[in-house]
Amino acid sequence: MTERMEVLPKFNDEDTTLVSYSSFNSDDDSVACVIYKMHPSDSSPPCGNDLTVDMKSFGGKPTIKLYNKRFFILILFCLYSASNAFQWLQYSIITRKIATFYQIDDLSVNLTSLIYMFVFVPGMIPASWLLNRFGLRVTVLIGSFGTFLGALVKCASLAPDKFWVTMVGQTLVAICNLFVLSLPPRIAAVWFGEREVSTATSIGVFGNQLGVCFGFFLPPLIVTAVTAQGIAYELTFVVYGTAAFTGLLFIAVLVFFEDKPEKPPSNSAAQATILQEDVNFMDSLRILITDLNMVMLTISYGINVGVFYAISTVLDQMIASAFPGYEAVAGNIGAIITVVGTVGSMVSGYILDKTHRYQETIQALYLFSFLGLIGFTLALTFNLSMVYIVSAFLGFFMTGYLPIGFEYAAEITYPQPEGNSAGILNASAQFFGIILIFISTLVVDRFGHLPCNLMLCSTLLVGLILAAFTRGSLKRREATMKTKEFS
Repeated sequence: MTERMEVLPKFNDEDTTLVSYSSFNSDDDSVACVIYKMHPSDSSPPCGNDLTVDMKSFGGKPTIKLYNKRFFILILFCLYSASNAFQWLQYSIITRKIATFYQIDDLSVNLTSLIYMFVFVPGMIPASWLLNRFGLRVTVLIGSFGTFLGALVKCASLAPDKFWVTMVGQTLVAICNLFVLSLPPRIAAVWFGEREVSTATSIGVFGNQLGVCFGFFLPPLIVTAVTAQGIAYELTFVVYGTAAFTGLLFIAVLVFFEDKPEKPPSNSAAQATILQEDVNFMDSLRILITDLNMVMLTISYGINVGVFYAISTVLDQMIASAFPGYEAVAGNIGAIITVVGTVGSMVSGYILDKTHRYQETIQALYLFSFLGLIGFTLALTFNLSMVYIVSAFLGFFMTGYLPIGFEYAAEITYPQPEGNSAGILNASAQFFGIILIFISTLVVDRFGHLPCNLMLCSTLLVGLILAAFTRGSLKRREATMKTKEFS
């Protein structure tokens, strides 16, 4: 048995010294890690029986272990996330069809997308509190059931005077989006090892992007009719199919989804378990919103993702403005952006797990996102074939940025709960998304795609400048290195 004791950095309590005790057992290759809170009245760090008592913080089994079931948990979450994200764009990607069927204007159709953002900003704090208070399983159960219920409600909306029913169902699904977007970094931190966490976060975000991809692709493929009767018939396949899929997923989550593994997957996860025991939720939020680097990251992240939301929502109108008569290809272009973007997400996560170069990676992704949007703007002006190519470039970097922002926030704000920092980033994204979607919808309808895209490019440039000046210590990485596994 090899033992090591480390004094950890102080985080919130100046009267407490944190001592990490790690031991390596060569017989079974197990690593034990215990965090001891040493107060001024303590004459020495813990030893012997004192250590055994502290180990009970981990249920008497502090050994760090990776479980194979972590992959199943992640896949199940990805499917649940995809089922929610699919419904975000299932109406706005066929704006003209929905406007014709319900006899409403384009902005009303885009409200089916905007409602996701309207409910997220005020709902972020209670959703983050629920995650911290009740854990992953309860949060995912609530979100999965609500996503199914919202999809079920929309099955009763297939009549020209039932748009309000569509909005009721869409609002229910949007509320459940609160229990999706902030979870990937939390699932990664709770279930995955220190060398997997960025990749796991990227895969978690991939699930959401997979749903967006199908939201871009399937509705235009299925709903091709031009009459109200034909549109109603074809929408039946979309809404009933969605309800069936989300219902099956809710049952799967109810039966199989687990809150956390019996033993922590990494030293940093073991430390976080102890460090977060006494964390007050509102105090944690106060710490996050007063951290200058976190504030700058929050704004730059919100701008980047807000621009992505705006492009996704008004893509149908952009294509109609640039290439009249070719609106049907909007779904294909959106799918390309998302599919290639999921590859970008996983590649970026893999690079971070190998290099831990967060700042450089984020700045590179942001810069190429900006260049990609300029290329997208020019392509819409000149050539439809070029739009497909540039869309792939834009998607790889802009969508690839999504999970990296979560991981960077978790690093620079450790040991604050990952769900809190992710919730703040997502609230910023929804805030900017609301503003940019409203402006983009009005601009593209009145002035065309070029002024709209120039406005989005200018906004993204502001975010790029902020990203260039964001600095932050990799606190989670430092904690891991201080108590790293040894042989």
